[in-house]
Formats: sequence, structure tokens, C-alpha cells
Amino acid sequence: MTCPICKAETRADFRPFCSKRCADVDLGRWMNGSYAVPSRDPEDIERAIDEVEAMLNRAEPRPH
Repeated sequence: MTCPICKAETRADFRPFCSKRCADVDLGRWMNGSYAVPSRDPEDIERAIDEVEAMLNRAEPRPH
């Protein structure tokens, strides 16, 4: 079996990864949203739209 991050041979103590570094890279991808499980649930879609709109509103420069 190969590591899903770097394709090196896996080690039993980090399986399915080859190292703690690759396990941490994978965890980071989950935490920053690089990985996502698709959903067609209307509530999930509405929540996602609300979150994006809130993020955009925070990023807009405020007039002085």
C-alpha cells in the first residue's frame, strides 16, 4: 500500500500514511476545506451561501 499523500510505502504506525508529516498534511487539508463531502441537502447549500456571504462582507473595505 502506498501513502495517499506522497506515494511512498506506508508504515504500520502511520497507516495509511508513511509518516506523521503526511498524516498532518492530510489533516490540514480536511481542516482548511480542501477535502469536502458533496451534499445536495438544501440546508447545507443555504448554510454554505450564508457563510460565503458573511466572509465576503468581512473582506469588503469599509468607506471612511
